[in-house]
Amino acid sequence: MTNAMTQPAAVTDSLTGKVAVVTGAARGIGLAVAQMFASHGAKVVVSDINAEEAAHAAADLREASSYPCDVRSEDSVAALFDHVHDAHGRLDVVVANAGIASLAPVTEMSLSQWRALMSINLDGVFLTVKHAARLMLASGTKGSIITMGSITATGGTPLLSHYSASKAAVVNLTKSAAIELRPQGIRVNSILPGFAETALVADNRQSFVDAMGVDFDAVMAQAQGGYLNLKDIAAVAAFLASDRSLFCTGGEYVVDGGLTASLM
Repeated sequence: MTNAMTQPAAVTDSLTGKVAVVTGAARGIGLAVAQMFASHGAKVVVSDINAEEAAHAAADLREASSYPCDVRSEDSVAALFDHVHDAHGRLDVVVANAGIASLAPVTEMSLSQWRALMSINLDGVFLTVKHAARLMLASGTKGSIITMGSITATGGTPLLSHYSASKAAVVNLTKSAAIELRPQGIRVNSILPGFAETALVADNRQSFVDAMGVDFDAVMAQAQGGYLNLKDIAAVAAFLASDRSLFCTGGEYVVDGGLTASLM
């Protein structure tokens, strides 16, 4: 009796021969993941709503291409994976990374602000998982789907009720999809990064300071040991994309320097 996820005789972390799609890959975590995948030999499709930035990012990578996608639109997401099918005939890895962040107290948050974030952070992940899985199933690929969660999915976070709710939903969506797709050998896992030195964090740092009356940099130094390096997050994505993780599915991979492990 064999399991759909049984390890092959020779296990490797190489991604040579694999086709990978990364959404929201023109900058930040998505770009770091695309760079890591390319360095491991994958053929990477850099996808982003900003077509010019996506093309620029892909131009710097080995065997990479770009394709614009607005993850809020099912037609746009479907077109992305139709393009991957036409260009490569298969899909081995997808990272549903596209996301946004903003800050507001729950009592002052507008419904439009809530929905704008959910349309990208949750709807966009759902659509990416859906159409990536359909392409993998159609081509018979035992692929890896990786969603980008956050440690805010694990507890309450002031000013980020919509963001943390979206990430908690992504984690549960990941688990459900993992169980549904396990019989076909498709793995679905989530990465939960802590606070990294990205534009999302930089753009909102002062708002945290103003609202909470704390030195945000000092809090990060004490609770997390400093800001995450994007390569640390990308390295976990590379592991989940590789054959070394063939028996890993439905998992939450926390990358936070111990922040969520400590009460003090």
